[in-house]
Amino acid sequence: MGALTPIGITLPEYWEGLKSGKSGAGLITRFDTTHFKVKFAHEVKNFDILNFVDRKESRKMDPFTQFGVVCADEAVIDSGLLEQSYDPDRIGVIWGAGIGGLTTFFNEVCDYAKGDGTPRFSPFFIPKMIIDIAPGFISMKYGFRGPNFGTVSACASSTHALIDAFNLIRLGKADAIVAGGSEACVNEPAMGGFSNMKALSERNDDYMTASRPFDQTRDGFVMGEGGACLILEDYEHAKARGAKIYAEMVGGGMTADAYHLTAPHPEGLGASNVMLQALADAGMQASDIDYINVHGTSTPLGDIAETKAILSVFGEEAYKLNISSTKSMTGHLLGGAGAVEAVACIMAVNDGIIPPTINHTHVDPELDSNLNLTLNQPQRRDIQAALSNTFGFGGHNASVIFKRFQD
Repeated sequence: MGALTPIGITLPEYWEGLKSGKSGAGLITRFDTTHFKVKFAHEVKNFDILNFVDRKESRKMDPFTQFGVVCADEAVIDSGLLEQSYDPDRIGVIWGAGIGGLTTFFNEVCDYAKGDGTPRFSPFFIPKMIIDIAPGFISMKYGFRGPNFGTVSACASSTHALIDAFNLIRLGKADAIVAGGSEACVNEPAMGGFSNMKALSERNDDYMTASRPFDQTRDGFVMGEGGACLILEDYEHAKARGAKIYAEMVGGGMTADAYHLTAPHPEGLGASNVMLQALADAGMQASDIDYINVHGTSTPLGDIAETKAILSVFGEEAYKLNISSTKSMTGHLLGGAGAVEAVACIMAVNDGIIPPTINHTHVDPELDSNLNLTLNQPQRRDIQAALSNTFGFGGHNASVIFKRFQD
């Protein structure tokens, strides 16, 4: 696995940040926020693409691709795959992003608007912008010639990438797939657009704790950026080469709310269905799950709908679960969120530590107070299986389940 996040730019740093309840929030440094309502975000820190690729190569990549290439490289190295012989036609790359090269699009259009109308666009404009260029770059770096494409379903994008990879391996179409997602939307159009639709927190005076899922005073999500990568591999293929195995992916679900452009179904109908689908795919019961890493964006409607869905699916078993939203620490990475949170689930299963939901101070009377939301402090627990939810604008829902690996 590999991770590049606002609370750590490597997998070990990210996991340490989660365990310690670290907030990645800060005032925006990417652009001048003087005329913007929202002046803060969860930016990636201490990252320089030139530490990984040369300047010429970096200019061909939008920031979302830069994030993807770097966390994929950490995962590929961690997997040990390149140290042994493998069939490049059987290794694929599937990558998710909700928006992709928005920075590139914005810069190119602004440059055009300042000119005399002559279309002096960069020849790299289109390839830098498109979402599928990230898996393209990753495949070219290693010569992986298996299935290769991008997944786009707003904030569910990288979870869909994981499920597609999972299913293609089960179908025998690949031995291993580099899967994950990245996003780089701390920029003027994203911050302005999400702000004007009232999706973002405006807590400029207390930005460090603005991402506060389940808290009564929550007022919107906080933008994050970065990405994460997982190497999914057929068990027999991994066993034969002596691979280090973090966990077993056992199930995935995909549904739609079919309800509203941006709001969740108020009773969490699509969310309930997707968790039921993931459990059925895994051949598991609700009682088999120990931990849920929720979508938990810190929006007034979303957090309520998701907890209703959990109660609908798990019933009395819901009160035995640990539930947490790691977006309280990383912010919301949009299309990259699913992969980042899948990594959190897998590390929780490995280490027996539930990362907390931080920034909670006010109990919301609309939420069931008997649910264990793992508030403010990590909790130790024997975790056999964890479920991760991601939901996107358009009503897209995706859930994945990981089990502790037992040979």
